[in-house]
Amino acid sequence: MGTEHSKNEQRSSMVFLRKGPKLPAWEDALLAGKEPKSLLKRGLRYVSLSLIMKGMTSTPDFLWGLPEVQKLNLSRNQLVAIPPSLGKLDRLVVLNLGGNCLKCLPKEIGLLRNLKVLFVNMNCLTEVPAELSLCRKLEVLSLSHNCISQLPLSFTDLTSLRKLNLSNNRFVQIPLCIFALRNLDFLHLGSNRLESIAESVQYLVNLQIFIIENNNIRSLPRSLCFITTLELLNVDYNAIQTLPDDLYLLRRLQRIAWNPMDKGLHIAHNPLSRPLPEVVEGGLDVLFNYLREKKEHN
Repeated sequence: MGTEHSKNEQRSSMVFLRKGPKLPAWEDALLAGKEPKSLLKRGLRYVSLSLIMKGMTSTPDFLWGLPEVQKLNLSRNQLVAIPPSLGKLDRLVVLNLGGNCLKCLPKEIGLLRNLKVLFVNMNCLTEVPAELSLCRKLEVLSLSHNCISQLPLSFTDLTSLRKLNLSNNRFVQIPLCIFALRNLDFLHLGSNRLESIAESVQYLVNLQIFIIENNNIRSLPRSLCFITTLELLNVDYNAIQTLPDDLYLLRRLQRIAWNPMDKGLHIAHNPLSRPLPEVVEGGLDVLFNYLREKKEHN
């Protein structure tokens, strides 16, 4: 009798827990009968939620009722839009929206004042909201594989940014705001439509990795040679014919590199004028000595 009574109590409490607005069928399936908070994982550093590869075309409404989430992964779905409700998740530190079908980001992304890492790579963005520059703690930003051709001038406010990936977009020149990001140590602008590099690149005084492969760059500015922190410079697949005489100042470039992952100077597949192709084959020391001697004789 007592056992039967306790069973009835359990059933009634379960019914009580499930009361409230009825969820759409696909959201119910996503939760599999669980409470939304049960999807959260509490690690040593972050409270995280992963909804990767769920086939979602829109974000589940229950998501915006989880303000404690700090790390959110919505990558590799089929999302076409992120609603303004994103601004409710103001404790977010890491947000991954990569591999979706997003054409824009809501301006409310600027409310995420704790955001440090943002991935929006492999989407359909044509522009970036100026409000993103309100995320002053942002350190890592990937906008690669989109259709972006310019950035808001307000990006100069992202002074904490250290790593920026703008590869595989439609830039014809490096946005001026980038030269104000003095803490950048990684900048990837490969596979765009760049034809030149402004002398202002010298202001990126902490840059260690600079990738500008697969563009239409014809020459390298002399000011690039003053970024003595550079450890990897990749200018493969461009239209470069000559090299600046001061290139030997980049002493942290250790070798002529051929493997994309290797540090050093990547300069393959450029129409270098003679005798540069033969000099490059001799290695980086031979190239630097040649450029140094050439400068001394001029």
